[in-house]
This record gives sequence, structure tokens and C-alpha cells, in this order.
Amino acid sequence: MASRFYHIGVVGASSLAGKELADEIGESQLAASNVVLLDDEAVEGQLTSAGEEPAFIQRIEQSSFEGLDFVFFAGDAGSTLRHWQEARRAGASIVDLTQALETEKDVLVQAPWVAEELGNGQGKRPDLKTPAVIAAHPVAVMLALVAGRLRVTPGLKNIAATVLEPASEYGRAAMDEMHQQTVNLLSFQALPREQYDAQVSFNLLPALGENAKIKLGRTELLIRSQYFALGEGELAPLALQMVQAPVFHGHVISALVELETPATRAEVEKALEGEHIDLVSEDGEAPSNLTAAGQEEIMVRVADDFGDAERGTRLWLWMAGDNLKLAALNGIACALELGRLRPRGKVQ
Repeated sequence: MASRFYHIGVVGASSLAGKELADEIGESQLAASNVVLLDDEAVEGQLTSAGEEPAFIQRIEQSSFEGLDFVFFAGDAGSTLRHWQEARRAGASIVDLTQALETEKDVLVQAPWVAEELGNGQGKRPDLKTPAVIAAHPVAVMLALVAGRLRVTPGLKNIAATVLEPASEYGRAAMDEMHQQTVNLLSFQALPREQYDAQVSFNLLPALGENAKIKLGRTELLIRSQYFALGEGELAPLALQMVQAPVFHGHVISALVELETPATRAEVEKALEGEHIDLVSEDGEAPSNLTAAGQEEIMVRVADDFGDAERGTRLWLWMAGDNLKLAALNGIACALELGRLRPRGKVQ
């Protein structure tokens, strides 16, 4: 497809999500665009890259958003809340990867992959009055895409998912604390607990400490809300549990699906086939946070739960996805959707 030229700003360019986003822009239909990397004073002048091109991070100033067509917010929520209205007043279309704008009026949660699966008639689409869009959480996208594929044939009654959450979903501070906990445990030293207020290294937890900066419950509510928002009443009910996993990158999901009508495993696999999903057979290497690293697709393995019977209504899905890459790809897809509203965009 033809590349499109825009002036793009990435706020939070030094963050894990910001770096991944800048790299993915360089590989996307936006690759021909001019990309400005923005962040706070602490990293001003830091040399990084946008795709394969070296670039310096600039400090956010009042004039930073002038002339930009799109502004992606990929740093922390506080920075998004401080600056998104400045970007809006400058005339930029806004894509929020930080989930900070979820309570703002008329802001829409978007996942173009899911909207395409459900059909153009489903889901709210942004228009010229939409102040910003939120790129849906990677887990909401993963679950909604699977539910969308199964909703008609063989028909999905409900889905119950346990999500193994990686440290990178909460930035470098969370990753650093998990790493330091591992080092300290092996050397019999006290554990840092500023981010998690709990031991997360070599451990699995459904909830963190009372004073944790990371709130799994808040993430769970966010995913539930976005799953239903993306489905607009078309997706099966979702039961969800978050578990903090002692891994740095990649979402892994164990999901039990209950079908409306009995089906074979092969029929379920056939229903799941399509763009953005990589079906993994029993003979292949199982999906994991490691095998999903760097992959643009969601890896899915199907296992039946009906014993010796040929078909049944309960099956297990084991899913894995690169959380940072999926977030970046969804953000770019959101921008391309907004691009249809921008008369200044040029096709080269």
C-alpha cells in the first residue's frame, strides 16, 4: 500500500512503548512521515532512533505541537493529561496509548482489527468532533478478536480468561524493580518494593501490595470495559482474572471458551484463521512470551476439553502476544483510521 506523509509527534519517546511505537512507524504506511520525538526535560537531547534513522528527543514546549497532524501519547498518564489539550488546540489528531483519557468526554476506544472483524456497521467510529482516541489495551484486542471470530460459527457462549501480566506493561521502573528483586533474592538481600509492594520475582500474584503503584485491579477493569466497548454488544460475556507474572515482556492468556453448538477442534481452528492470528499446532513450539517476542500476530493454540468425544462445547485457548508491539500496531492502525478525516494528509 502507498505510504502516507504526515507530521507526527511521539510524546513519551524514551519510554518502552514510545520506542516501540517510533520503530513501528518506520515500518508502517506512515514510514514516509516526519516524526518528532518528545519527552520531558530529564531525557532532552537523548539520542535514540525512529525506525532505522537516528533521532534526538526534544523537550516538550508550548510550541511543540504546532504543525503536527498526529500526536501519539506513549509515556506516562500524567504527561498525557498535562499535554493532550495543547496538542488538540494545535489541531493534531490524538492517539492515546497510555489509557489516561478513558474518562474524558467523547473520547473513543478503538481497535481497527476488531472493528474490521465485526463489520463496518459495528462500533463507534471517530469523526471530526472526536477529541481523541484511545488505542485499546493489547489484551482487550486479543480477546475481542478471538471472540469476534467465534461469535457466528460455531457461536460463542462465553469466555473465561486468565491473563499473565508482564512487567514491561508498566514501564522501565517496574522492569527494573523485578530485575533488582531477582538479584537481591539470589544474594539474600532485602527486596525493593516501591512499584509492586510485594515479591513478584519467582512468584505469581493475583493482587499486589496495598501500597503498590501498579494496580492490577484497575487494569482488569480497564480491559473488561474496553472489551465490551469494542464489541458494542456483539461479543460473548467475558470473565477475567489478572495475574502478575515474573516475566519482563509479553502477554500470555489461558482462556476457556464455551460454544453455543458442539464443534471439533479443527472447526474452531478454522473459525480462528485469518489476519492477525497465527494458529500454532500441537506439533509446533507452544506459544509463550518468548516465542511471541517481536511477532506482529497473536499466537493461539487450541486444545479441546471434551475427552474422547469428537466434538464438544468447551475448549482451551493458549494465547501469546508481544504487548509493546501489539500496542504500537494498534496505535498506528488508529492513526490511519483518523487519517481519513485529515485533508492535509498526502498520498505519495
